[in-house]
Amino acid sequence: MHNLAGTVSVDGDNYEWELRSEPQWSDVDGWKGMTVALSQQDSQRGAVLEFPPPKRLLKGLQRGRLQINDAIIARGIRAALLAGWEPSSRGKPMVFIVDADGN
Repeated sequence: MHNLAGTVSVDGDNYEWELRSEPQWSDVDGWKGMTVALSQQDSQRGAVLEFPPPKRLLKGLQRGRLQINDAIIARGIRAALLAGWEPSSRGKPMVFIVDADGN
């Protein structure tokens, strides 16, 4: 069973994550990848990771199991932080586009 939410520790800080949406078809954009919401515990500003659509869907295959784990989430958190996410600042969640491995 795949977890759809959890907590990971990155560089000594705890971050909570939750699957926002599974890969889905959009008549405008075609296949869209899953999105994962992030928040640092006791902080104001969240982030959203946007993953690419799974290759199997682009090839017309059945939906597979979601490939998501703490390592992918941790890489996504590091990528968002490097790209300028400041969890302690105020404001709307920032959106970061990552690859299938969270980079």
